[in-house]
Amino acid sequence: MSEAEFHQKMASLKELYRGQLPGKLDELDVLWRKLRDAGGKAGEWADFVRGIHSLGGSGAVFGFTALSAFSRALELFLQPIADHPDTLTDALRYEIDDRLAELRRFADGAEPEQALPAATPAPPAPETVERRIFVVESDEALMADIVQQLGYYGYQVERFGAVAGMMGALRGQSPMAVLLDLDCVGAQGALEAWRQMDNPPPLLLFSYRSDLDARLAAARGGARAYFAKPVEFNALIDALDNLAADLSAEPYNVLIVEDTASLGEYYASVLQNAGMATQLVTDPLRIMEGLADFNPELILMDMYMPGCSGTELAAVIRQLESYVSVPIVFLSSETDVNRQLEALGQGGDDFLTKPIRPEHLVSSVRIRADRYRILRHFMVRDSLTGLLNHTRTKERLDIELARAERLKSPLSFAMIDIDHFKQVNDVHGHPTGDRVIRSLSRLLVQRLRKTDIVGRYGGEEFAVVLPDTPIHQAERVLNEVRESFSKILQPAEGKGFSCTFSCGIAAYPAHATAAELNNAADEALYAAKGAGRNRVVRSGAA
Repeated sequence: MSEAEFHQKMASLKELYRGQLPGKLDELDVLWRKLRDAGGKAGEWADFVRGIHSLGGSGAVFGFTALSAFSRALELFLQPIADHPDTLTDALRYEIDDRLAELRRFADGAEPEQALPAATPAPPAPETVERRIFVVESDEALMADIVQQLGYYGYQVERFGAVAGMMGALRGQSPMAVLLDLDCVGAQGALEAWRQMDNPPPLLLFSYRSDLDARLAAARGGARAYFAKPVEFNALIDALDNLAADLSAEPYNVLIVEDTASLGEYYASVLQNAGMATQLVTDPLRIMEGLADFNPELILMDMYMPGCSGTELAAVIRQLESYVSVPIVFLSSETDVNRQLEALGQGGDDFLTKPIRPEHLVSSVRIRADRYRILRHFMVRDSLTGLLNHTRTKERLDIELARAERLKSPLSFAMIDIDHFKQVNDVHGHPTGDRVIRSLSRLLVQRLRKTDIVGRYGGEEFAVVLPDTPIHQAERVLNEVRESFSKILQPAEGKGFSCTFSCGIAAYPAHATAAELNNAADEALYAAKGAGRNRVVRSGAA
């Protein structure tokens, strides 16, 4: 969303809000007539005061500061009466009549007194990262190794034998990263040029030197990583993968619970403009649908809503195991510190007061959502590989199988085991074995789709869920991965070595339950091992 489009959206929402003001005041008049004539019940008084409170918060957000200030003062005047309706006297009735009439005068023909908020710029939209790498290396043998090893992991390498050629290519192209040999002629000049460039691509350096002076020069030149020769390809791939992950990070999912639709749309627009994904729930009693369908990483919630309060809703959400750690941020015009603390005590994580500047809203949401994403990563991911752990993989299989049943779509499930892995540990040691496990996990993630689920089942065993994939397609893709893995040079003392894996695949609907899929894939895996290993075998029932 461009800044002009953002301002146009904000102006439209303000105009919509202004057009809704007469209807909101009519609703308050209806409530007040019932309370004025009959004294009213506590719940009816609560609805009346909540309507005034809503005007105080929403008016400030949309720039109607005079309307907001008067509404807040009226709320403070009404609250003691709402708490004790029996204290309502004729004098108070006339006073409330006058104040509501004055409130309507503030709303009639109201114009926002505040300027439109500045747009918070969005980060680049996450797209499929073009895995193109510029490599400057004069040693042909090393260059050939780099091209080959990076190619196995899906990186496309553009080769340069000299620095000048690479610098010239940068004028018209933008690679994902530049890998530069500091021992090449002109490399120091390239470092100096990097300091002068606006938004240069990430720079990774390698050299025969490993002393502090060389590393310090690299850091001053803006290098993201430094590798001493001989280059350990696993470490190089790790650095490139981290860059790719940064460039393709998914937007944060923010669920907004706000009964005033125009206000919810306002917050959604601010967060969307900052690159986040949002879903708005205007009926708090329908939040379960939003939780299940949207999988939020943060819930932004009003405190005072019809049907149930924000604090009550937070308490319900905290009863659900799947959402017990999702951050809940209250956004309200409530200024009473005791009530704010009470809300946090019911399961909230933060309290933001309306009105809030767009950049402050974005920063607060981003900090909380990022922290949740990091914590969630450690909760559901294997520490060595970063893949889903055993428990989470089984949960995702159940979810995807239910989806396949609902949509009548195919699904394939694969079990993978590294061949002769005990021998790798015995001959080369457990640290080398860990690197082999990481290399396969990395390859699976890179070669499969984002919609595919890859998990570490334990030890050297992996599981892969391929939604919307018939078994013959799964077999073809996993065979391609198997062939690439067998060609990767695994680092070890002295001479490197290669590894292979065996794979068994089963599919839905031939196997209707998660347990059947798991057992069938496991049996196919054992069949692959029995047939000589380094192969992919389909389940016989598929």
